[in-house]
Amino acid sequence: MNIVILDPGFSNLSSIYWAIKRLKYNPIISDNPEIIRHSDKLIFPGIGTPYAVMKNLSNKKLIEVIQRYKNPILGICLGMHLFFHYSEESKNTLMLNIFNKKCIYKFNNQIILPHMGWNKVYFKKKHPLFKNICNGEWFYFIHNYIALISSITIAKTYYDSFFSSAVQKDNFFGVQFHPEKSGLKGMHLLKNFLEIDII
Repeated sequence: MNIVILDPGFSNLSSIYWAIKRLKYNPIISDNPEIIRHSDKLIFPGIGTPYAVMKNLSNKKLIEVIQRYKNPILGICLGMHLFFHYSEESKNTLMLNIFNKKCIYKFNNQIILPHMGWNKVYFKKKHPLFKNICNGEWFYFIHNYIALISSITIAKTYYDSFFSSAVQKDNFFGVQFHPEKSGLKGMHLLKNFLEIDII
């Protein structure tokens, strides 16, 4: 299977690369539009701000490639955020708009930020991304901005209030937590994603 880890230009990609290698797959890291376009599975990690990453994606001519991608794609943390239309983090930056106008909001300023560390994830039963994972399992988070609960929410987490910790629309999957930093359950989730049939 041809697995590509997208290089948006700012992320430390080694942890996700070695996590997938430990699952006995051989991913490649690339920002080449043709390599990405012809991959079987695409993983989109993200560190930085929406403005910086979107500018880099534009310079690399990757925006349309991602928007038109037809196989399963997993956005992690900021990678998930960029599937949305707009974020309060970079107020003048339009993002990939895969999720039709839904937005990313800042956590309530009255709580400690970032939301960092282990927290429970409650997911829809029988979703293939969480196959053989216990509901309420612990995953590792670090973030200041959230997606609200909506029709694309497939898992939620509580920190002051519930927010979307995993989302899906068609072949686009996103997780707010970091599976590559979440121990065996995170590895299991990555394995589930890599075994999801082409949509």
